[in-house]
Order: sequence, then structure tokens, then C-alpha cells
Amino acid sequence: MTTGLDTFRTETRAWLEANCPPEMREPVRSDKDTNWGGRNPDFQPGQKQWMDAMASRGWTVPDWPKAYGGGGLSPAETKILREEMAAMTCRNPLNSFGISMLGPALLKYGTEEQKLEHLPKIARGEIRWCQGYSEPNAGSDLASLATSAEDAGDHYVVNGQKVWTSYADKADWIFCLVRTDKTSKQVGISFVLFDMASPGVSTKPILLISGYSPFCETFFDNVKVPKSQRVHDENKGWDVAKYLLGHEREMISGMGLGSVSGNPLVEGAIATIGLDHEGRLADPLLRAAIAQFEVRSKAFTMMSERFIDELKAGKAHPAQPSMMKYYGTELNKSRHELMMAAGGSDALEWESERSNAGAEARAWLRTKANSIEGGTSEVQLNIVAKRILELPGA
Repeated sequence: MTTGLDTFRTETRAWLEANCPPEMREPVRSDKDTNWGGRNPDFQPGQKQWMDAMASRGWTVPDWPKAYGGGGLSPAETKILREEMAAMTCRNPLNSFGISMLGPALLKYGTEEQKLEHLPKIARGEIRWCQGYSEPNAGSDLASLATSAEDAGDHYVVNGQKVWTSYADKADWIFCLVRTDKTSKQVGISFVLFDMASPGVSTKPILLISGYSPFCETFFDNVKVPKSQRVHDENKGWDVAKYLLGHEREMISGMGLGSVSGNPLVEGAIATIGLDHEGRLADPLLRAAIAQFEVRSKAFTMMSERFIDELKAGKAHPAQPSMMKYYGTELNKSRHELMMAAGGSDALEWESERSNAGAEARAWLRTKANSIEGGTSEVQLNIVAKRILELPGA
């Protein structure tokens, strides 16, 4: 007997087949293959067509309400959509901190006016967001942040500095933690939104050892922020911050899943090492290491699906994002270690005439930050120990 979900799957498969451009079914090879949208996008072939097609159905954010630009799909329908996209090796139509972090926070804490103003633009890829959390003296101890927001009647005047602000030099808006009460720590932080084009905002890229610089220092010099752009109550921004961090850690954990389009690890190993007479990877030690990694990756994929189902049903443990974030980043680092091993001497290239030369080495170096960003691995393990395993403190 055909069910409603069976019909949805059939129709979804047909729509994806008809609307996903061929270029959007190729493996993601570099950052340029990822579409971030925004006011000044650098679209590659097929990216805008794919994003617009998905956004027209609300499928860039399929489980958001239709009133805010989403697809209004049920958890089961959203899962089917993801499965069909994976089966067809469709790329994600839009990557966005607005989707993965700010959107969920606005859905929970935002006013109706804020939701209507920002969420549809996020869903359509019109605005690119960055996150203003970490400061030079407030990293893992984020509640020590010092960026101030002085009350000036109908607006705040923001002064201070953020650091490790991913893509701040390319973002249109920022969601930012500021201090509105200096007498408290957590109870004294507010969560505000403002345009990066506001007078007094400046950014400076941070050059990494990989030569790739997604991070920036961000400076605020008497930036005026209307109070209407504060999310939740004044001095209650820590509630929003903690909720958003859970979604950020869920997003980072997704790196452990790898790409839905192709398997660069296996493909690279075969291209470099070749197959033996039985059609297996010729290096038995590397073959065993890749097989072990694939088993861990499959287990993580199943755990991720279960976690997402529990999250949508409101049954997820509050500390689960920390568990997912830790294991997902470890998997991603392992994947790139193996890709370097599989690539042989070619993977050690930094600059040459070879197409995409240095990409493997730069990506491998970049993964070293995975266990720091979004909360260090040590912090995540402490959370798991205390909140899930219920181990006593030191």
C-alpha cells in the first residue's frame, strides 16, 4: 500500500532529478564549491540556479515554517528529502551560519517582527551572517567577554573587539554578544544583530599557517545598534548564546559525515596507489585503515540520524551536541590524515602547476582548528563527563 510518505519520496526524487543542475552533483573539491549566498555572492556555475530552485520550495530550510521562508516539512519528510539528495549526490544548495545557528535561535527567542525580517532573507540566501562571540580574553570562558553596549536611549553604542570571526570580511550582518551589565558575568550579556556596513565596524583577516584565512579580527568603534535588534531580553543573551552554541556544535559535528557527493578519500587513494589483481586498494595497511575509518564514519552517520530525530522530537539530551561535536571533528581530522597518506608525495605539494595543487595539505592543516572552534575538545569532553556520564568533578 502506498503511503503519503511514499508519494512524497517519489515526487521529491522526480523534482530533484528535474531541477538539480549537473554541476551541483559533482563532489565538493574546494571552498569555491560551497555557496554562502549574501549581498555580493561569487556564484560558480549552477549554484544560483540550484539555490533559487530549492528556496522557491522552502527547501534550503525544509523544516522551518512556511511563513518564514521554510518548506514546512515534517521531520519524516525532511529526512526523506536529505536521503534523496544524498542518493543523487546533490550538493547542499546553501551554506549559512544564518541557517545553522542564528535561524534556530530566532525561531525560539526572536520577536515576530525579527523572524519576518530576517528568516526569509536567510532562507533565500540574501544575507550572509557571521558570529561575534570569541574575544582575545574570552575564548572557552566566553562569559568573560568585554565588548560593551552602552545604553543610549533607543539604541546601544557598541565598543570592543571580537576574534576568530569566521568570514567576517565577507559577511553582511553579525549576531553578536555584548555586555550590557558590568556587575554580572552571564547575567549581564545581551544578544544583538547589526549590519557589518554600520559605521565603526572594521575587520582584519588572520593569516593561518595553511595560507587560507577564513578567520578575522573584528573591531567595533562606537557602533550604533537599535534596541529593536536585540534578541530576547536585555541581560538575558546568555540564554540565547547557549542555545545557539548547541546548534553550532551540531553544525561542526557534520564535518564528520563528509561530503554527500563522492568519496574523495577512496577516490584519491585509488588514483594514487591503484588496485591489486583482486580489485582492492593495492596498499593493504592503508586499505585496512580506510576500512576502519569507514566503519567509524557509518556508525557516526547512524548516530547523527538518531540524534537529529531525537532533537526534532524534543527528546535530545542537552549535552548531546557536545558529544557529536567532539566525535565529528575527530572523524574529520582522521579523514584528512588518511587523505594525506593516500595522496603520497603529491599531497605534500604546496604550490605547483598541478590543478588545485596544495589543496590537500592546506585542508589537512585547516582541520587542526576543528578541535578548538565551537568549544575545545577538552571542554566538550568535560561536558560529556559531567552531563551524560555523570562523573564526579575533580
